[in-house]
Amino acid sequence: MADALKIGVAGLGTVGASLVRILQQRANALAVACGRSIQVTAVSARSRDKDRGISMDGIAWFDDPAEMARDADIDVFVELIGGAEGSADLSVRAALNRGLHVVTANKALLARCGVELAQMAEAKGVLLNYEAAVAGGIPVIKTLRESLTGNNFSRIYGIMNGTCNYILTRMEKESLTFEACLQEAQRLGYAEADPTFDIEGNDTAHKLSILTTLAFGSEIAADSIYLEGISNISIEDIHAARDLGYRIKLLGVAQRTESGIEQRVHPTMVPLDSVIAQVDGVTNAVALESDILGELLMVGPGAGGNATASAVLGDITDIAKSRPGAQKVPVLGRPAHLLEPYRQAAMQSHEGGYFIRLTVQDRTGVFASIASNMAANDISLESIVQHSKQAARPGQHQTIILVTHATMENAVRRAVAAIKQEGYLVGEPQVIRIERPKG
Repeated sequence: MADALKIGVAGLGTVGASLVRILQQRANALAVACGRSIQVTAVSARSRDKDRGISMDGIAWFDDPAEMARDADIDVFVELIGGAEGSADLSVRAALNRGLHVVTANKALLARCGVELAQMAEAKGVLLNYEAAVAGGIPVIKTLRESLTGNNFSRIYGIMNGTCNYILTRMEKESLTFEACLQEAQRLGYAEADPTFDIEGNDTAHKLSILTTLAFGSEIAADSIYLEGISNISIEDIHAARDLGYRIKLLGVAQRTESGIEQRVHPTMVPLDSVIAQVDGVTNAVALESDILGELLMVGPGAGGNATASAVLGDITDIAKSRPGAQKVPVLGRPAHLLEPYRQAAMQSHEGGYFIRLTVQDRTGVFASIASNMAANDISLESIVQHSKQAARPGQHQTIILVTHATMENAVRRAVAAIKQEGYLVGEPQVIRIERPKG
């Protein structure tokens, strides 16, 4: 049997502690599967005294993860600290400079400097694995990097943030407000005390930018993603979507077009009978559309200690099974120096149309004005209905729901802006894209 693979783990939170526990409890089975034992020989975390339910016997402790990366007796540096800067960045760079293999779950770090880190890893001839950075326990990175090599991808989309999916699921199933669901998500630990990064779509955007690079061979462009979160989704939107035969999900979507690559994160209406509409709670789902395979939808736990630790463990065992001199899988699907510059697509016609909710003053001519502004921007309406639970009375506010046929994003924005100038809107209009997945 080959020499043991020595692991250093930086970060002993929920994921790090779960990983060490699994490696200790399943040491014999992993040694048989990998042809060599895997041993945690060093760790780094903020507190030495915290009881994490793991044995620290024979494990060296480092207060500074960068010091561990530089000096510890390890073959693989596992970064579970998080964050795009600071100790995570410094320690990963130190490990790569030393020629260590690196495993990370850090999507923020990869979205910010993944290409540079890939170049460092490839120059040193080491592996940089990051399955846990996107969609938790779903093996989408390995699928794109290895299993579907040779496929030409046209679109990737999915539910990539469990916090948002949990909130939207609870809003629909229990008719709760966004605020109430967010508070419950925080109580259960699904959302941070400051949930902005999740609910405004930034977390999904980081993950999407990584998948985009793997699928389309372009440089990572996390700052070129159209971004909308779910904080403005109301219970009225949830109910209206259901009445129309849709469910609202926060989707990340990337697709190749003739003018470049389009990346967007936003609330989306998907048909109730589609597979992705059935993905509830903190579960994630990622769909890949390609010329050879067609569509593949992968569904599974997107967060949590065991799910993320499972993905990290898979990356470690891949390294354990590799042998010196063997061809390394390119970090980002192709050698970093061969990645194409990111070319952002011009705004495209949106195939699924749009849902538009307007709260208006109840007065003569409003319907005609709305229809006129839509027509002036060449927007064809599939339906326009007054959405009210009781008969209108003079002076009441009314809700009008529009569903468009396929049209241009800019056209919808111009029409809505023109309607706002008419003076009969109450509050802000709501605009949500409609997607019609194949599956």
